[in-house]
Amino acid sequence: MLAKVLSSAVIGIDAYLVEVEVDISSGLPFFTTVGLPEAAVKESKERVRSAISNSGYLFPDDRITVNLAPANIKKEGTGFDLPMALGILGATRLIPGEILSRYVIMGELSLDGRIKPVNGSLSAALAAKAGGFSGIIVPYDNGREASVVKGISVLPARTLSQIIDFLRGFTNIEPLITDIAAIFDSNSPYEVNFSEVMGQEHVKRALEVAAAGAHNLIMIGPPGSGKTMLAKRIPSILPPISFEEAIETTKIFSVSGMLPREQALITKRPYRSPHHTISDAGLIGGGRIPRPGEVSLAHNGVLFLDELSEFKKPVLEVLRQPVEDMRVTISRASSTITYPSSFMLIAAMNPCPCGYYSDPRHECSCSRQQIARYRSKISGPLLDRIDIHVEVPAVPYKDLVRKASAEPSENIRHRISAARAVQSRRFARSKIYCNAQMGSRHIKKHCETDETSGRLLKTAVDKLGLSARAYNRILKIARTIADIDGGPDIRTNHISEAIQYRTLDRGRGIGN
Repeated sequence: MLAKVLSSAVIGIDAYLVEVEVDISSGLPFFTTVGLPEAAVKESKERVRSAISNSGYLFPDDRITVNLAPANIKKEGTGFDLPMALGILGATRLIPGEILSRYVIMGELSLDGRIKPVNGSLSAALAAKAGGFSGIIVPYDNGREASVVKGISVLPARTLSQIIDFLRGFTNIEPLITDIAAIFDSNSPYEVNFSEVMGQEHVKRALEVAAAGAHNLIMIGPPGSGKTMLAKRIPSILPPISFEEAIETTKIFSVSGMLPREQALITKRPYRSPHHTISDAGLIGGGRIPRPGEVSLAHNGVLFLDELSEFKKPVLEVLRQPVEDMRVTISRASSTITYPSSFMLIAAMNPCPCGYYSDPRHECSCSRQQIARYRSKISGPLLDRIDIHVEVPAVPYKDLVRKASAEPSENIRHRISAARAVQSRRFARSKIYCNAQMGSRHIKKHCETDETSGRLLKTAVDKLGLSARAYNRILKIARTIADIDGGPDIRTNHISEAIQYRTLDRGRGIGN
């Protein structure tokens, strides 16, 4: 007796369909699973046996063989419990095979027959829709997440017996429908706002430019100058996340098991701030069973690295690929997995180990050797990939006691959204969406300068000894500043401001 049930597994953040074939034949009682199952999948047989028996159904006392096809891809996770159980009951003719073929099914079984949530149900729903299936059966706690996919019925279930009764026609499971517009409309405002930041107007301007073009940025300043406070408020000025971005971001959190069960969709741009003791696998992703790292969890949002020079040098070096390519590839003996990692990198660091180099109000106690050692953890190639460098001095007393509020995030976000709209139209036929992603071909086309601006840029390159990458960074930043101003051409003042955002190229601020 043979039965087939469709399920789903995940590679990276995308799901693929898995055919769970169950064959029951006469012979000594034996349960075997083939098709490259890992440990959690092999253990399914004990959960399936107990769940079927404790739900009041007869578990066959025969030889049971379960094949997970395609058999050349390693299967991970506990989501195959439910399709295995239904496949066994289908092979015993308790459930009609024809109705089983209509649905993609996934879920973990407890020993008493309850269905527990699994990771990746959003990706599975997208795969089921692409496969032309009429519906997908998921654990009740995964229902909201899967139901954001339109064009497919999402049936949330609590117990194995409920699904069996549904498949046999004895009961009905209402498809779950989620109002996407209502989810976005219910967004609570950010808890932090730029109106709370007193002073630091030039730093806020640099952050506005960075957000308008999705440029990477580093802040250098003494302790207590407000670097972390400013970084936490960057998501509040970024353009609202689009539905397509929300789906892609939610898929990453879903496969990582980090999506809150009550949340259907990530509707705010993520903000990730890992501690400086993080490992390279934690930052980039990896492990025995590869999982997304912080660079992927920050996809479509902000990755903030506070105390940048305290991170281990090998950890910082692995950032270079995701920063440049906007994706990270993890290779293992059995597979190669690619995760998206398009994020704004915001970094902060002190100018020296004690933190007070170049601070007029405090004396620096560090030697030149200590400062050089402190800064050497940040390699030139990584620093070259950060577009904007800005100094953050200590806040003067008059700004701390000022009663008037600063400009709110809403006003800044309005200007940034307008600049991003200009870039969207500019790159409508390209595979990029913002100025920070421009390559040499785009820079040559969209960053032309007049004679006066060209002379200013030539002087800066000659005096500062800028690299070719730094030269391109200045043109990208100038293009973004021009977009904020609403002008089609890059003018001298745009080039001048862009040069000011290359502090470390000018040799100021961290010990030269």
